[in-house]
Amino acid sequence: MTGSDQECIFCRIVRGEIPSERVYENELVLAFRDIEPAAPTHVLIIPKEHIASVSHLVEDDKALAGELLLAAGLVALQEGLLENGYRVATNTGEWGGQSVDHLHLHLLGGRQLGTLG
Repeated sequence: MTGSDQECIFCRIVRGEIPSERVYENELVLAFRDIEPAAPTHVLIIPKEHIASVSHLVEDDKALAGELLLAAGLVALQEGLLENGYRVATNTGEWGGQSVDHLHLHLLGGRQLGTLG
């Protein structure tokens, strides 16, 4: 890991240095509850490997990108969100609202969500 990875809050969660309520995990990804939820169900899904954002994914990350999306679907099923629906979103960069420089998907559900755009 590089120096920035050592200080990254999500990397520290992956390493178990910071506690989290884990809801799903495999060898590539980790999903845990957001500590400041924007919906009744708000789960963050992250790669265990430090990747700053969607913009930093490379050709060799295709399988990892698929694992992130599959994990989102599995967590949505586990959380009982399939019947009414849910949102999966990622923020990229300052103008996109990214607050942690580690790729993460937001899985939101449990209430009616407003439309985007």
